[in-house]
Amino acid sequence: MDTAGHSEAPARRGLELTPFRGLRYDPDRVGSLAAVTSPPYDVVVRPDGLHHLQSSDPYNIVRLILPQAGTPSARTEQAADTLRRWLDEGVLTADPEPGLYVYEQRDGDGMLQRGLIGALRVSDPEDGLVLPHEDVMPHVVADRAALMRATSANLEPLLLTYRGDGPASAATLAVERAAAQPPLLSTTTEDGFTHRLWALTDPDELAAVQADLAHHQALIADGHHRWATYRRLREEHPSPGPWDYGLVLLVDTARYPLRVRAIHRLLHGLPVADAVAAVEDHFRVRRLEVPLAEALEALADAACAGNAFLLAGDGAFHLLDRPDPALLARTVPTDRPAAWRTLDATVLHATLLEHIWHIPEDSPAHIAYIHDTTATVTKAEHDGSTAVLLHPVREEVVRDLARQGVTMPRKSTSFGPKPASGLVLRALDL
Repeated sequence: MDTAGHSEAPARRGLELTPFRGLRYDPDRVGSLAAVTSPPYDVVVRPDGLHHLQSSDPYNIVRLILPQAGTPSARTEQAADTLRRWLDEGVLTADPEPGLYVYEQRDGDGMLQRGLIGALRVSDPEDGLVLPHEDVMPHVVADRAALMRATSANLEPLLLTYRGDGPASAATLAVERAAAQPPLLSTTTEDGFTHRLWALTDPDELAAVQADLAHHQALIADGHHRWATYRRLREEHPSPGPWDYGLVLLVDTARYPLRVRAIHRLLHGLPVADAVAAVEDHFRVRRLEVPLAEALEALADAACAGNAFLLAGDGAFHLLDRPDPALLARTVPTDRPAAWRTLDATVLHATLLEHIWHIPEDSPAHIAYIHDTTATVTKAEHDGSTAVLLHPVREEVVRDLARQGVTMPRKSTSFGPKPASGLVLRALDL
């Protein structure tokens, strides 16, 4: 049985990470484990990336996390039907006993990340246990909630970070001991990352890990909409119960620092020429006839001195920096700390999107949020739209604002590497 939610919880001083019976692909029933994985639902570049994943294997997890049908209700029904069929056919099978899962990601450039996958008790921001740093879009939460209700499953873990107590802590020792053993699975995805998974099932080891984590708080690195969905669904279902918990990957960034990257914007229907013309009186604008890598270096240099953005979509790059201080004073809200008011994402949303370009930030018809830099530029050039490229924020800035209870503009950061979807799922009725 999934132990999450089936007994009264102890007094909560910190994080409560609970074992569960993971659903995993039977490697004998699929082409390869790599072929059935996907990036998280909001990282898949649509439609090209979606079509590529769908064609890679008939059992690719994207058919559950991004079902394709004519209406929202048809999409969620399709995902639920697909999940039931895969369970009936034995494509997905439940592990025999509950456990926490040690998950490792490694690439060829020396990046190594390890963490624990488990069912985390859902808490509210005022509890101070799981700190959000970004706002969410209600329509995305509604979409994820409908999908989780229909499937009665957590289909992919969100990414949380915490600051551990050093190499002798129980959680660290458990992770490193597991990583020295043969894994349950190992696969290399087409992005060059090798993924390995182990299960922790020993009761004494699990108790030690849980006691260690009970002294910590976590930062949501990736998955704000899914965490908000967990909170919504918890309120809809009786407690105690399995909906009191949600699937997460918890990484100790004192030991395994994450990469922090920006999330870029694609402004549908706004040609670059119009975007540039609208800002020329308010920012310094420089046209760069250079490759993308050099343009990003110029953006990084400009960002050291203040707010800076890179526009693309017409075959060149346009570097915006040195915004008019009077314009910022008029457009940026003053009720937040200086660290928030000076964020590039704050200036982008409050000044550029709202006051200069008049683009609603929560309208998919007007704006898309894309993690991949090259894909953002390519789509802008193909569509005749404007790509807005941002420079990433440092993790310490994100954490400090979160501890103050200050949320950043939505889609401000991209922490990674993100867990691959499809390696372990959580069914709420097991």
